[in-house]
Amino acid sequence: MMKIHALVLFLAFFSVSFTQQEETVKIKTDNGKLMGSLLTPETKQPTPVVLIIPGSGPTDRDGNSMMIQANAYRYLAQQLAENGIASLRYDKRGIGESSKAKLEEGELRFETMVNDVIHGIEYLKKKHEFKSIVLLGHSQGSLLGILAAQKEPVNGFISVSGAGRSIDHILLDQIEAQSPNYKTESKKILDSLKKGKLVEDFSPALQSIFRKSIQPFLISWIKYDPAQEISKVEVPRLIIQGGHDIQVATEEAQLLSKQTNSDAMIIEDMNHVLKKAPAERQGNIKTYYNPDLPLHKELTPLLVSFIENL
Repeated sequence: MMKIHALVLFLAFFSVSFTQQEETVKIKTDNGKLMGSLLTPETKQPTPVVLIIPGSGPTDRDGNSMMIQANAYRYLAQQLAENGIASLRYDKRGIGESSKAKLEEGELRFETMVNDVIHGIEYLKKKHEFKSIVLLGHSQGSLLGILAAQKEPVNGFISVSGAGRSIDHILLDQIEAQSPNYKTESKKILDSLKKGKLVEDFSPALQSIFRKSIQPFLISWIKYDPAQEISKVEVPRLIIQGGHDIQVATEEAQLLSKQTNSDAMIIEDMNHVLKKAPAERQGNIKTYYNPDLPLHKELTPLLVSFIENL
């Protein structure tokens, strides 16, 4: 595990700032169109482009939802453009301007979202002006990017705050931390789902997690082990994790990095929404609702250095 400090990165990040332009784009998929924003630096030279893959929940192209107002993806796109790197970010299916592409919960599968990423890659390849294509998956988007990179060739992959274990382990940890009395029952449910079997009866308190309409999606997700899957990605890989992430532990990044024969880059006081935050939970969560806070200053230099050296 490698810990990153701002002083080490200063010289690598000292670069010319580019002006930038943004356009709204439509990504055609098998089930409707996803709307996104392509942000490009104004230069006549071909540039790298990063496809920003959002995390779980009803997340829009800026990284926001009803529960989060951090503008993390917008700031990330802007900072990349300032350093001569283009980016494409999109509203998830059924969210924001992609609302018409919504699928009923019972119809959604993890592979649906993987295919959305693949369609994003295909869109970028049709543009033809990009020097390289890099996937950046945040949180749940990390596994989506891992799987997409196995199917559609790209030049690099970046995991930010991505889990290293399958979702059954992550959910069980979260349930144990918040409602330990339901751990045993939850494990039985997850074991059944892992075998591809739906669960009919469970405690009402677990309805929000294991409702019948979401179970097919969980079955489609639970079969993927991120640490195993990332070993199948044959392009350069970068693993980044925040030391003050209260949703994903640094051990998850270490599991991923073991499969890449490289160190996980741990930014000590960065949290899950990519901001500088205290380790204390209440203060940490406050950053989720402050769109004016900038990204952690050590994040973008890491990304730029990796992308420029592909």
